[in-house]
Amino acid sequence: GKEKKKKNKCKVPFSLNPLLSTFGNMNRIFGKKKEVAPPPTLNDATGRIDGNVARLDEKIAKLEGELRRYKEQMKKARGSASTSIKKRAMQTLKQKKMYENQRDQMAAQGFNIDSTRFAIDMVQDQQVAVNALKAAASTLKVEQKKINLGEVEDVHDDMEELFEEMEEINEVMGRSYGLGDDVDESELDSELAMLEDELEGLDEDEAAGMPDYLPSAPSGAVGMAPPPVVPAGAAEEPQPIPAGGGGGGGG
Repeated sequence: GKEKKKKNKCKVPFSLNPLLSTFGNMNRIFGKKKEVAPPPTLNDATGRIDGNVARLDEKIAKLEGELRRYKEQMKKARGSASTSIKKRAMQTLKQKKMYENQRDQMAAQGFNIDSTRFAIDMVQDQQVAVNALKAAASTLKVEQKKINLGEVEDVHDDMEELFEEMEEINEVMGRSYGLGDDVDESELDSELAMLEDELEGLDEDEAAGMPDYLPSAPSGAVGMAPPPVVPAGAAEEPQPIPAGGGGGGGG
């Protein structure tokens, strides 16, 4: 009997169906919350403005055609007909001006939207550039940590020492082996002067030892063979007269 009493206590004494039906009635009375539509984008606004501007241009072109027709009619019309055409032309002109003002306003709105889109694109490009710079700075820090400044200085010092040693080696290799270091240059100059005096004396002796009967070489006869020397007591053979020789000597 106790278990039956516990089971009876756990039973729900009422049904949920009336509550659900009540909430359904409240929704029908007050209405559900409508889903909020996403706001129009700049591309949507630009498309609408471009469409309106195109329609206004078509209307303006149509009215301009009517004005040209009225102008041709006024040239031919007289009296009341001319007055009526003028009234219609004035009304058409006012309508044309109104469309033109609307078109200019729409064009100005389109320009503002384009400027806003350009500003947004520029800000987005700046954000991309900033993120790229941040990533580059992080990479630079990581790579810079791989370089030890002390090691770089040590390498630079080692290179300087190596170049200094190379200069010292070149200087040593370019030294002489002591040949001629103990010779006095003044003695060499005096010996050279004496040698020149001896050479001049030899030239004078050779000039003094030449026989008198040997004619000196005439000017311009450089390269001609000297006449043969005839020994004493030998009969002189007639020498051939050179071609072109003068005809003065027959005796």
